[in-house]
Amino acid sequence: MDGAVIEYIVSGNLAAPVDYDQAHDEWVVVLDGAATLDVQGELVDLTSGDWVLLPTHLFHRLVETRPGTRWLAIHGLDRGPAQLDA
Repeated sequence: MDGAVIEYIVSGNLAAPVDYDQAHDEWVVVLDGAATLDVQGELVDLTSGDWVLLPTHLFHRLVETRPGTRWLAIHGLDRGPAQLDA
């Protein structure tokens, strides 16, 4: 990884689940609160201290968050589209 972005997130009520298919690796930890992720069809319940590594283009859905849930996320830089060597 050539660099990273660190993000502090505070979640509220979700109006609907949010889908992600990111062009970068992401590591997230729940600092306080609770959330449920759907990671390729498997529900993952996260509470304070729980973390998950989400590799590039791993489909995941944020299903539910407890209002006030605080996260720390570290995002790798976007890898962009894959390139084949000629």
